[in-house]
Amino acid sequence: MKARLLPEPSPYLDIVANQFSTVTAENEMKWALTEPVQGQHTWAAADRLVDFAEQNHQVVRGHTLVWHNQLPKWVTSQPWTPAELRAILKKHITDEVTHFRGRIWAWDVVNEAFNGDGTLRDTMWLRALGPDYIADAFRWAHQADPKAKLFYNDCNIEGINAKSTAVLALVTKLRAEGVPIHGVGLQTHLGTQYDFPHTMQDNLERFAALDVDLAITEADVRVPLPVDGDDEARQVDAYQRALRACLAVSRCVSYTVWGVGDSYSWVPGTFPGQGWPLLYDDQLKPKAAYRAVQHDLSEAPNWAPHRSGRGAGRG
Repeated sequence: MKARLLPEPSPYLDIVANQFSTVTAENEMKWALTEPVQGQHTWAAADRLVDFAEQNHQVVRGHTLVWHNQLPKWVTSQPWTPAELRAILKKHITDEVTHFRGRIWAWDVVNEAFNGDGTLRDTMWLRALGPDYIADAFRWAHQADPKAKLFYNDCNIEGINAKSTAVLALVTKLRAEGVPIHGVGLQTHLGTQYDFPHTMQDNLERFAALDVDLAITEADVRVPLPVDGDDEARQVDAYQRALRACLAVSRCVSYTVWGVGDSYSWVPGTFPGQGWPLLYDDQLKPKAAYRAVQHDLSEAPNWAPHRSGRGAGRG
């Protein structure tokens, strides 16, 4: 699950501590937060999250090392040469992964590098460094912590489509070149007004055939407001179908929900008129989707310890 840690004990923290086996930082490990001024790192918030996880026998997913959003202004406001920008990116990855070396189970190394049509997203990294920045990021992260699992993470790649096929081609290429990429994260931001990606299990299986792990990294199911009974049923169905697709593929090792209670979700601020996306409501009461996910996990008692995050109990 995604955790937003609070400064003192609370019902929220009790749920985080007792209902999850991994945590993922929502913002605390993003570059704008960890190095707002060049050369001056602010690790306190991220350290607090990792400390909390270790105290509660949880593992941590690091999110995220390379993205086109939430970058420090000092990175985006200067006309760096390609050589300078490459050195800056390498130092960022090396500094952050080294700081948490041995304490992070898996990193989302590169996040959202593709457009929906399968072309590479036009970012400052692609423009300055070319497509090889992706392979370099994985190599630098592996050098800093050889034991961490390294993932590529993206949205709208749950089913078989142009984007997921492009990611598949990327992973195939990187694996053939010996690049240390160990998994693919499927964000799985769904909505009850959309069809479920029916080819999700087939998609997971074709990635697993590349000898990489899979993870559901940011699951939520948003609903047009106000909520009615049909919306609730569709939300339950979407959560269960995503989980069951993961459970059916042996290389799918983690199921993480993107938040705990609805009042903490990113959805209302990004999609006006939509909300209610998580397993707990805004009063931190478990919803029907929680009970459905909990039931399915209880039916899979041998699921690996890091098949985590699920919001409904330990994996």
